[in-house]
Amino acid sequence: MPWYDGEYPPSYKNQPKHIREKATEIANEVLKTTGNEGEAIATGLKQARVHFEHHPEEVPENKPQ
Repeated sequence: MPWYDGEYPPSYKNQPKHIREKATEIANEVLKTTGNEGEAIATGLKQARVHFEHHPEEVPENKPQ
């Protein structure tokens, strides 16, 4: 089941908002191609973290420390 409109997998609950949103976006794309929710969730979170490591300028400035 794809995640939209602020819905996201429960395992993303404690992630910062920017990670959660990017991970959900990636997970939805993976889900379209594989149909495997578990793989989509894990890949989404991992790739979102990698994305922000390579693009630190996209991390919001006002994130909690």
